[in-house]
Parts: sequence; C-alpha cells; structure tokens
Amino acid sequence: MPEVSNYTDESITVLEGLEHVRKRPGMYIGSTDERGLHHLVWEIVDNSIDEALAGYGKEIVVTINEDNSITVEDSGRGVPCGMHPTGKNTMEIIYTKLNAGGKFGGSTYKTSGGLHGVGASVVNALSSHMTVTSFRDGKIHEIHFSDGGKNVSKVECLGETRRTGTTVTFKPDPEVFTTTVYNYETIKTRIRESAFLIKNLKMTLKDKRSNKSESFMYESGISEYVAFLTTGKKPLHNVAYFEGEYNVVDEQTGTSSPIEVEVALQFIDSYSETTVSFVNNVKTGDGGTHETGFRTALTKVFNDYAHKNRLIRDNVQLEGTDIRAGLTSVISVRVGEKLLEFEGQTKGKLGTPAAKTAVESVLSDKLGFFLMENKDLAETLVKKALREAESRAAARKAREQARLDKKEKGERNISDKFAPASEKNKEINELYLVEGDSAGGSAKNGRDRKFQAILPLRGKVLNTEKASADSALKNEEISTMIYTIGADYGINFDLKKCNYKKIIIMTDADDDGAHIQVLLLTFFFRYMRPLVEDGRIYLALPPLFKITKRGKKEEIVYAWTNEEKDRILSECKCETILQRYKGLGEMNPDQLWETTMNPETRSLVRVSIDDLAEAENQVEVLMGNDPTRRRDWLENHVSFTLEEE
Repeated sequence: MPEVSNYTDESITVLEGLEHVRKRPGMYIGSTDERGLHHLVWEIVDNSIDEALAGYGKEIVVTINEDNSITVEDSGRGVPCGMHPTGKNTMEIIYTKLNAGGKFGGSTYKTSGGLHGVGASVVNALSSHMTVTSFRDGKIHEIHFSDGGKNVSKVECLGETRRTGTTVTFKPDPEVFTTTVYNYETIKTRIRESAFLIKNLKMTLKDKRSNKSESFMYESGISEYVAFLTTGKKPLHNVAYFEGEYNVVDEQTGTSSPIEVEVALQFIDSYSETTVSFVNNVKTGDGGTHETGFRTALTKVFNDYAHKNRLIRDNVQLEGTDIRAGLTSVISVRVGEKLLEFEGQTKGKLGTPAAKTAVESVLSDKLGFFLMENKDLAETLVKKALREAESRAAARKAREQARLDKKEKGERNISDKFAPASEKNKEINELYLVEGDSAGGSAKNGRDRKFQAILPLRGKVLNTEKASADSALKNEEISTMIYTIGADYGINFDLKKCNYKKIIIMTDADDDGAHIQVLLLTFFFRYMRPLVEDGRIYLALPPLFKITKRGKKEEIVYAWTNEEKDRILSECKCETILQRYKGLGEMNPDQLWETTMNPETRSLVRVSIDDLAEAENQVEVLMGNDPTRRRDWLENHVSFTLEEE
C-alpha cells in the first residue's frame, strides 16, 4: 500500500464558504446545461478515484436512480467523522465549505483529480439535497443536506460495520440546471474511461430507470484503451506501452516530487491522428504541457532514428504532423499537488512546465529502444511519414494553384453560384451551405446581403472519411468550401483567418438532406475541426409544415414538428390548409427569411463533439453504408443544443 499520512480530522483545511457558487455556477462547473449537469458526477467520482489512486479501494459503483439523483459508492477509507479543529464536524466542513478538503497539504493524497478539493462542496451547493454516508473506524455515520447545503442535519451514527468507504447521493437542483435528466451513455463513457486509466479498478454503472448495469475492469490499463480506440481499423503493430517516473527537484529545499508517466500508442493505416490525454485521471481536452512533451519526444526520436539508420538524407527533417499521421495515443500523467497547474477552473489544459520535461524524458528513452527492437516497423513508419510529407507538399501546390487561378480571374468568385456578403466583418458574417440550386436561389433573394453569404452545393458532398487529401482538393464542392471559408484546412487550418462567425448547413428535412449534413459534418470534423470546437458549425432548422388559417383574416403559421402541427390544428377553430414542405426550394424568399434565416426569429442547432476519442473511434466505421449505425452514433456522441436567437 502506498505511503500516505493518516487521513484524519486535522487533515482538512478550511478556506471559505460557498454562497457564491449558486450565483455563478459556470465558474465552477463550466455551464448549467447537460454538460454541467454531468460535471457534478465527475466531481464526486473523481474523489472516489483519488482514494483508489492512493491505494484504498478497488471498486466504484455509480447508480442513476429513478428520480435522476446519483449515488456514488467506493471502498476507500471513508470520510472523517470527528470534530474538526474549527469546532464543527468534519463531514459538515467537507461538504459545506468551499476549498475545504484533504488535498491541500500534499500529504493525504500523493496525487488527486478532484477540483482542488472543492468538488464535494460545489456539488452540494448545486443540489436540492445530498446524503453522505461514511463507513470508517468500524462505525457508520451519515449526514443530510438540502437546499444547496443551507440546511444541515446532525451527523448520526447508524451502527457498526466492517467495511470502509463513502456513499454519496445527490440530486441536482432544477432551479440551477436547464435539464436534470442524466444520459446513460455519457456517464458510461466516462466510467469506462476511468477503468482504462487505473489498472484492475472495477467501475460499475447501474441505471435504475431502465435496469441497465455494466461493469468495466482492465488489467492492461491504457494499452487496452488504445486497442479500444482502434477497433475496426487496420493497425500496423501491436499497442506499444511505455511508463516511467521523472523526479522534479526543488532547488530551494532540495526535495523531489515525482511525476508518473504512462503512454500507449499504435499506428494504423490511416492519415488521421487521435491523441487523448489525462492528468490525475482527469481528461485534458485542450491538451497542455504533457502533450507538448509527447509531440516533442516523438519528433526527435523518429528523426534521430531515421538519420542514424540513413533512412532520410542529412538535410531532411521529418515534421511532427507527418510522423503522427495515423497515430492513436493515450497519455496519462500523475502530478503531485505542489506541481499541479491547470489553465481554467474545469481543468481542460495542463499548465505544469515540468510535465513537458517528464513526458519528453520518459518517452524519448523508451521509444528509442522500441524502434531499435522493431527495425522493420520503424522503417515502415519512417516511409509512411515521408509519404505524408509528399502528400502535404502536393496539397500545398494545389492551394497555390487555386490562388493563381483566382488571381488570373481577377476578383471573380471561385464558384459562379457563390453569393458573398457585402460587408467584410468576420465577427458577424455568416455562410449558409445550401442544398441545391433552387433553395440556393431562394436563400440569395431572401437573405440579408450585408452579413449573410450563400454557397449552393450540388448533390451529395464527397465522403472525406474515405477520400485522400488529394482527392478532396480536386473535388469542386470541397475546394470551393475551403476557399470560401478562407482558413485553409488540416494541419494548416487557422481559425483566426476564418471569414465567418457562423457556418450554417441548410438542407431539406428528408433522408438526402440528413445524409448531406452528415457528409458535411464529417468534412468539418476531419479537415476543419477547430470550427466545431469553437462552436461555429450550425444546422439550420427549417419548418416542416406551413399552415394557412382561413378566418376573417388569412394568417400563415409554421410548425417544426408533427407534435407542434397537431397542436396548432387542434387549437384552430377556422378552416386550415396544411402544406408539408418537401424541400427548401418550395419556400419563397420571404418565407425562408422569416422561418430560417432571420436572426430575430430563426432557430439554429449548434454542433459540438461530446467525446473526441469516441468520435474518432466511430467515424470511420459509421461513414460506411449503414445509416442506422450512423444515426445512433450521432445521437450518442454529438451534442445538439438548440439556440433561439
């Protein structure tokens, strides 16, 4: 068992209260929508995982109860239940005082993933009620909270026990969150992810609403994670796993703090790259210093090997993007509290400088030996990187040729059908990608020419998941979009150069329209992912029905769903004429403007990726010929947030 000091009442440090958490919840959990709702679960689960990382407990059970409350059970040491030096019970302190926890002194936990110790109190502050049961020192103690932690019961001793651990049940406050309904698949993905990150830790998810139950446990940890991510793809070798420890020495005190590093990677026969990183079991979606160290080591080791074995000329250097083409990797580092630095409250990006050095040092040593022991594979990977460099050079020439063609044409549009906005304000301009010439014509005539640009698309867009970069560039629709958006594509994409604040996909409400949406989303996901990550990709939401009320004065209303149509018809006491729109082209310009393009009255659906690793794992498979699997993936892994403007 790891050496940690006793987790006692005196271990808990109190900093301040939590009244302002309810006033500004976004500061602590990012948002009050579905994403923030699930963040509450992560905070409590992370506390249980910290116990497992410290060597206490090998199983964590998460239960979604019938009323959408959450119960998290672990077999750790249990929450201290005695009197804190401040005069209050320690259980009350932990769950009602912001910045009160056992993670500030650096001795109770070697590493931790909780929100710097404030997670439990923040969850309490944003819950209508919470119950905490501690199994510790042979006793069972329980405390109840309600109304965001304002009402606190006395700690009760419920009896004796042989087990240890903590059980927390909480129900999110509907006055705080826009939704309080938990998504099973979202929690399942996170539970499985946590099991991958800690070898032999059993994670169980139960859903009492549907009687579902699944357990996850992995002996090989992140190696099995990489294998999971590359399922269905063509790997070039077995998963490679590297681990090591790097000691950071404090020059003033002479004490050292270790950073533990784990890296698993596998190259596949593809050109896309997937890197998923974690710090103390918390996903760092925005990367950070550990990812920088990983990329630096990879580039240096491959170039050193290639030069030493005369696989490339002395004056040639392989670029990191070419080396990482087709690479799937998982990086997991564990950093002590003294060194831990995040950028932002929700820990999306690691800022610890020493983490770069640690990952670079460990990976450089281990990967160098791996390449020497697998010379055939190493040669294959170097040749693959060289092919990627050649492909990138060809793509650069194609872009330069497109610029020359434009120059020769003067300032004419690259597509004669493209209708640009008259203003050049990148902060407000919108680009509508419209299905078909007919709808494109209506959109051109109905738009606000100052800030809305229209680009009609012919037929089905190229499936960029299967096509090479060269083929994509030669496709007229793809090359026109790249040119019109103006920010390049792939590794050269620059969000700052994007000509539009919103890029809106506007298609018919039928199977063909849905297919075009998926193809365009695939293109943006593969070639312009920062647009999706920055929230600039939208789906237009045209109405399905036009209802003409023929009363004393004729009135036209619209319905976006069958339910809305039925409600309008049932409430109408006059004669009505119902028209089901088969396509956008059936709308005249005024109708299209009023329902779908006017910022004052339209509704847009913003597209975002919930889980990048899961998306990367599925896109290649789901862009095949099975529309049912494709739809299921979109429903489970793409978040559609309705934004009424």
